Parts: sequence; structure tokens; C-alpha cells
Amino acid sequence: MASSHSVLIIGAGELGLAVIQSLASRPPQNSTITVLLRPSNNQRPSLLSELKALGVAVIYGDVANDSVESISNLLHGHATVISCIGFAAGPGTQLRLAQAALAAGVVRYIPWQFGVDYDVIGRGSPQDLFDEQLDVRALLRAQTHTQWKIVSTGMFTSFLFDPAFGVVDLDAGVCRALGSWETAVTVTTPEDIGRLTARIVGETWDSSGVVYTAGDTLTYGSLADLVQKVLGREVERELWSIKRLMEELKADPGNGTKKYRAVFAMGRGVSWPVEGTFNYKNDIAVEGVDGWLQRNLTS
Repeated sequence: MASSHSVLIIGAGELGLAVIQSLASRPPQNSTITVLLRPSNNQRPSLLSELKALGVAVIYGDVANDSVESISNLLHGHATVISCIGFAAGPGTQLRLAQAALAAGVVRYIPWQFGVDYDVIGRGSPQDLFDEQLDVRALLRAQTHTQWKIVSTGMFTSFLFDPAFGVVDLDAGVCRALGSWETAVTVTTPEDIGRLTARIVGETWDSSGVVYTAGDTLTYGSLADLVQKVLGREVERELWSIKRLMEELKADPGNGTKKYRAVFAMGRGVSWPVEGTFNYKNDIAVEGVDGWLQRNLTS
């Protein structure tokens, strides 16, 4: 039988490490924390040293390629499993992990759903990977043995300012709206997601369901105003309409970035009021876009 204090985190990328650090700094009472890494991470001494210093045990497995049975064997014996392996692991990984968690009989499971509200977006969106997330939700909802929490965080705050995404180009002083200037987007930093997820893990779960977080929810017009204020100068504003973005995606259907742009331009399931979030209800301070800009432009 799994120990009620055994926590396993799958992956130690940007988000996974944030979750690990937060859990290790204030672990649930008498808990043990383990991280599941790809075998190739055995060649990353700095990561392994940090995990050792945090008191985190390490096991290895290839969740992107191993069978459900093999992954299930790795998860077995852990009461709480948190998947921090995102879409980069490839199609099918999210569903396979959920199937493995149920087969392993874990008590509580947090799947990789750190992002948009897939229920609201629905099937058949421009980002085809989202349909698998709905398959994961359907699988979890169809059973009662394993409790689950989905942590909907919106976009990572840093992604909003990624030059490749194209919404904000700080160097050039350009801000672009996806869909319209009134379209809203919710963002949370990975560091805050790590802290909030650790807090959720430390609580008693009375039921399964979706938990929302938000470092900020703002329109693209408000975002441009903020960038302009922090930069202290006028910024160029450019509207990327849904029609334009869908045409660009049609011309380049395999481009993941263009898929994301089209989804966010449509505005469904990509934002929610801060007042309804876990951090707001529990009076937990988080970093908004203004704070992120101030910190990253002055550091």
C-alpha cells in the first residue's frame, strides 16, 4: 500500500523544479519526495546535486516511450503523483501517464494540465494536442478510485514575452493583440505555480476537480499600456486578427506556435477572473505582469 506521505513529481524542467523546490522547502508532514527523470538526466550533475541537497530521491524512466505497464510500475507505491511533463514529450504521453497513474492505484493525481481551460475550449481547436487533454479529463472523471486535481494556470507569464510567440517584443517596443485588443489572457509564473501546487498538495482533498490560479488576467490592450508604462515610452501596437492567424496556420499547419496564437486569439478558455482563483481565495501573494516586467527589465 502507498504511504499517505509519498509524493512523486514527474519531470524536473522549469515547472517541475519549481514544484520540487516548493515542496522541499515546506514538505507535508513526514513526507518523502521523489522525482522521476529521464535516464539521460543521469548526466546532469548540477541537477542531481540540487535534488540531493533538497533531500529529493531520484528514479529513472522514459515516460515518453515506455509502456503504460512500465510507467505504472514506477508510479506504484506513491500516494500523490504530480506530472510536470508537458507537450514536448509528444502526443499520447499525457493520456498514457493518466492511465498509468490509475493502474498504479495512486491516491491522488495532478496531471499536466497547467495551462488553459480545455473544457471551455472544447475539441477541434487549432491546437490539436488539446484534444488529448480532454481525453485525460474524461478518463479521470469516469473513475472514483483516484482523486485528482487539475491546476489551470493560464499561460506562463514568461511565454507572453517570448519573442518567438510574438505578442511582446520588448527590444523593438512592439505589442501585438491576438484577436482583438479586448481579448483577455490569464498568466501565472512557473515559480508561483510551483508554490501554489505545493500548497494544494499539502491540503486535504474533499473532492476532485479543477483549481484555477492567476498571477494576472488582462486584455492585450491593458498589456500594451503596462509595457508602455514600464518602458517609459510609446510602443507600437499591431493587431493580429483571428482571420490572419488562421490563414497563417493554414499555410503552415505543423507550426506549434501558430496553433497557440490562433487558440489564444479566439479567447475561449484562456482567461478567468482573478477573484475566483485559488491564490485569491486563500490570500496568497503572486506576481502580476507589472511585477514581472519591473523585475525582468531592472535585473
